[in-house]
Amino acid sequence: MSPLDSYSQIVAGVAAEITGKVASLRVPRQGSRRAGESLGSAVVYTSDGFLLTNAHVVGNAQSGTASFGDGTSVPFTTVGVDPLSDLAVLRAAGPTPPPATLGEADELVVGQLVVAVGNPLGLAGSVTAGVVSALGRSLPTRSGSAARLVEDVIQTDAALNPGNSGGALADSQAKVVGINTAVAGVGLGLAVPVNATTRKIISTLMQHGRVRRAYLGLVSAPAPLPAQLRERWGRATGLRVAEVVPGGPAARAGLRAGDLLLTAGGHPVEKAQDLQRLMFDEAIGRPLAITVFRNGALVDVIAQPDELVAA
Repeated sequence: MSPLDSYSQIVAGVAAEITGKVASLRVPRQGSRRAGESLGSAVVYTSDGFLLTNAHVVGNAQSGTASFGDGTSVPFTTVGVDPLSDLAVLRAAGPTPPPATLGEADELVVGQLVVAVGNPLGLAGSVTAGVVSALGRSLPTRSGSAARLVEDVIQTDAALNPGNSGGALADSQAKVVGINTAVAGVGLGLAVPVNATTRKIISTLMQHGRVRRAYLGLVSAPAPLPAQLRERWGRATGLRVAEVVPGGPAARAGLRAGDLLLTAGGHPVEKAQDLQRLMFDEAIGRPLAITVFRNGALVDVIAQPDELVAA
């Protein structure tokens, strides 16, 4: 038998390390006329039985069953679900394999090898490989009437199918850099990144079962800075305000459509994710200093974010 080539060795090594740490989930359908179960995947997160998966895999279910490659099955309970990031935390009521090692999605580059492990179509322990096709994608999600974008979503061409959701996306070092969340089309998969923002969401779900978020009430998009500002601020883009929700915190602070956001809370703002990273519970009801460029001048305003409440 000829030895494996370098690519195959890497993929095989990642598969050997990760596959046993990804569970196959069976989740009872809630609020459905059709009896039965939904299928998905979950990643072992801690040594004491916490698992990571997608919010859409769990839905409203409070419990289910997690099965592992060694043949063991354990019941789980739902600890917390955050539809606006499509993440959920579960707790296994029994022994689990050792936890997967988490990586850092912010260090990924386009073209980098990634390996997806999950249970597509109920086929446990399936492994596919591909590359990072793009970074910084946005995945629209909704909780009630509240819409939000999952930040910095990873796009990959590793083959994903229903049941992969909640499984691991790992780098060549077998570190989990994403939680597979959606099949966007043929040859196109998306994953929620593992980074500082999602680690904070996961920690909050483990402690409190839900995530409180702040709300400014504006719609924005990246826009180039005027030449005089590029040199002064040392960057090329800001956030152009496209719409301000009447009566919302941004409107009360005097922000207007057409304003070019430069900083918020003392942090540079270049893309929507930069602003969203600030919109957690500690920002609710507290002054938030915002600097914008308006009609050729810098304008400072103080906003006071409200709590985002899903209707």
